Amino acid sequence: MPSTTVYNLAGEAIEQLELSEQVFGVTPNMAVLHQVVTAQLVNRRQGNASTKTRSEVAGGNKKPYRQKGTGRARQGSTRSPQFRHGGTVFGPRPHTYHHDVPKKMRRLAIRSVLSDKVANESLIVLKDLVLDTPRTKDMLTILSKLPNSAGKKVLMMLPQRDENVVLSARNIPTAKVQHVSSINVVELLKHDYVVMPVKTVRWIEMVFGEGLSAEEATLKLADEAATSAGSEA
Repeated sequence: MPSTTVYNLAGEAIEQLELSEQVFGVTPNMAVLHQVVTAQLVNRRQGNASTKTRSEVAGGNKKPYRQKGTGRARQGSTRSPQFRHGGTVFGPRPHTYHHDVPKKMRRLAIRSVLSDKVANESLIVLKDLVLDTPRTKDMLTILSKLPNSAGKKVLMMLPQRDENVVLSARNIPTAKVQHVSSINVVELLKHDYVVMPVKTVRWIEMVFGEGLSAEEATLKLADEAATSAGSEA
């Protein structure tokens, strides 16, 4: 069973966390990864490129010269493709580039990337990621203390939106913060390291390992947090 070290915000190792074999211990499927990444990138295309055919170009209603006797080729309109300002032949037209990928393939691709991150020690798990006030300097200090992540592109995934963390990281060009429900293959591959609290790891295991929906996983996390808070009180 794969495992990883849990760190505090000072960069100190505090415990070992066992990870789900189904999510963080699979063999990366490169074929599925390629299909999912290609689909995600192509779905960003708007498909708005457009050209006008000879029937859509303004003007050209009059025959430019008589049919016979000029020695030139017969022409019916100056908006034919061979003329300047004429219509375009086989030019681009607005259309969708959307490519559907089955849900199972998308989830397998995410599990493949997460497993690769664990295998290459590019997944950094924190006990918690909270800041009292939004301050970029504090976020830079935290990132500099995490193992091997200094100067690298870091993706921080939170179990719920934390405005202080978002504001503290938005001016750091090598750092990005997003909610775990927005997890996707392109962002995971784009960043060198993925930083997530233990709650985020638990959310991912429930969704991609136990098959819960994002809403069910979020509610279950909230219930577990309320139960632990009640037992501590």
